[in-house]
Amino acid sequence: MFWKKKHIPTIDKDQLELIENAQKRIKQKKRLSIHFVVFLIGAVFLIIANTVLGIGIDFTIAGINWFVYAILAWLFLFIYHFINVFVTNKFMGKDWEKQQLDSLVAKQQQRINILEAGLIKDNTKSKKTTVSEKAEKPAPTTENKNKSELTVIVAAGENNAIGKDNDLIWHLSDDLKRFKRLTNGHHIIMGRKTFESFPKPLPNRIHVIITRQKDYKSPEGVIVVNSLADALDAARKDNNPFIIGGGEIYKQAIPLADKLEITRVHATFDDADTFFPEINSSVWSEIDRVTHDADEKHNHAFSFITFLRK
Repeated sequence: MFWKKKHIPTIDKDQLELIENAQKRIKQKKRLSIHFVVFLIGAVFLIIANTVLGIGIDFTIAGINWFVYAILAWLFLFIYHFINVFVTNKFMGKDWEKQQLDSLVAKQQQRINILEAGLIKDNTKSKKTTVSEKAEKPAPTTENKNKSELTVIVAAGENNAIGKDNDLIWHLSDDLKRFKRLTNGHHIIMGRKTFESFPKPLPNRIHVIITRQKDYKSPEGVIVVNSLADALDAARKDNNPFIIGGGEIYKQAIPLADKLEITRVHATFDDADTFFPEINSSVWSEIDRVTHDADEKHNHAFSFITFLRK
């Protein structure tokens, strides 16, 4: 009632190819054998046709009967057929083509592998170099990237006097022009009293006022803070904020400053009530000095001096 399913043997691709090649070789040898038999029969027929039947008996080439040349020509064709079967097809047939193809593919694959190995080596070397360069080159920190140069700017007498009753003791036109030129476009940080000494906020500058007063009323656009630290934070995006006074703010700012822009007025003012701190020569190095004599616009001789922190 129940029949077992008959197992059908399978032939893989290689086995099938071997069978097809064997069948082809058998056909080639069979055709050669038939050719050989036909050649023998044909040769005998040509000899009989000439010698017995008298066909072309009078036709000779160089004294040799024509059938000899015909048989030799046919023999040449048979030899060619024989060589084609047993030499050409055996050694230069499909198997030979496959071997040559496999050899070429293997060589090509070897070249590809060499090229890939070279590329991997170059990429690895490039990555190592990149990593090494990154390791050697320190990553830019926010502090370095946004590093600003804090400058203290002041006009002070020979005795470091800078003002009296919240006002200047002198009027030097060139000093005011220099102050405007240097601070233009920057944050200017000052105490409340210094700000209140201005008739109005200075144009094209951002005013930062330091005061202990709560709810200090200031004009629009003026920044009010309660400490120097807060003032510097408010000016952190400025690459060169300026400290412009007064005396107490200067004392707090000098230890933090990078540069001093000093207008040294060559006179002594004993009645002053506000003074600039003494400049420590072991900390600060003078890099530039320009001196102006007194004239009709300037009652005192003065010098523009620039100091950098050592």
